Amino acid sequence: MIFSRSLRKEFSRTAVMALMVLLSILLTVTVVKLLGMAAGGALSADAVAAMVAFGALTYLPVILSAAVFTALLMTLTRCYRDSEMIIWLSSGVSLSRFMRPALAFALPMTLVVALMSLVVSPWAIGKRAEYQSRLDSRDETSQITPGVFRESRQSDQVFFVDAISESKDKVSNVFVQSVQDHKLGVIAANKGFVAVHPNGDRFIVLQQGRRYEGEPGTADYSLIDFDQAELRVDQKGVSNNAISVKSMNIGQLFHNPTLDGWGEIHWRLGLPISLLVLAVFAIPLSYVNTRGGRSSNMIFALLTYMVYYNTMSIAQAWVVQGRISPWVGILPVHLLFLISGLLLLQHRQWLWSPRWMLSYLRRRGS
Repeated sequence: MIFSRSLRKEFSRTAVMALMVLLSILLTVTVVKLLGMAAGGALSADAVAAMVAFGALTYLPVILSAAVFTALLMTLTRCYRDSEMIIWLSSGVSLSRFMRPALAFALPMTLVVALMSLVVSPWAIGKRAEYQSRLDSRDETSQITPGVFRESRQSDQVFFVDAISESKDKVSNVFVQSVQDHKLGVIAANKGFVAVHPNGDRFIVLQQGRRYEGEPGTADYSLIDFDQAELRVDQKGVSNNAISVKSMNIGQLFHNPTLDGWGEIHWRLGLPISLLVLAVFAIPLSYVNTRGGRSSNMIFALLTYMVYYNTMSIAQAWVVQGRISPWVGILPVHLLFLISGLLLLQHRQWLWSPRWMLSYLRRRGS
């Protein structure tokens, strides 16, 4: 009981720290990317927080699996470095006994990963696509960012405003460039606002401005001063795009099975299964030779993790392409890595057998 309880307690502490670090890295990269898009005018500033939340929920199953694998690996590696593992093994605890506390810790996390993979992540992907569709359907005025040149969807107009009021209905120092009938038009106005006509059409009302119009490459330009002018804003309806298989719930995937759907099913089910396989792998991979490098096992563990998930991705692609039966899927990948982990564990078990331990202790004593 002391053996299992002490390991599970350390597993939990290390997993929380690893999850916080990995989640911080994910959020930092996502926020920097989205803020760059918002600064360039490709994304509305008020949509950054929602996109970050949806992105975090989408990748949380993979992040949680990596955190659990890291916690198991780092805890057992510390036992080797501090010679605690030698004490446990010398007292009659076999290396295979570590599977019980490791799996006892990994099994509840597996259920959480399964819930995230089967329910939460598809929901987040669907909501993100729906939210992006709503953003794309908004008119041009709602996506203008102060101090940034923004091109219209039809690529026939370029907008620039120097400042926007807090209510976002008034702008100042407006610049609009448009092309109509091969003539270039430039409008510069001191201020403006958005008006909605009774029929629902939206217009940008510019005040105290000047319009230049002419054909590029010629001197034939006209200049018009105006007190007030209106520019119509085209509105785009919400698009009804086909639902992606990544956003479908598990019931929809089984109800209308396709090769893409089967590939998505195997990937979602494979994430919790891979966590259990990695929990077994973490026990032999945590071995550290105190006379060698202290981080060599971490390199092998990272390579194992990368090869495992890349192999899962390849097998999923083969299911989608029809090269592997949907009923088989990526199950052979899990079996291959599980057998490899058990064989490696058996090999470590043989190395730490009582006869080998006795010779090892004699060498240390001499």
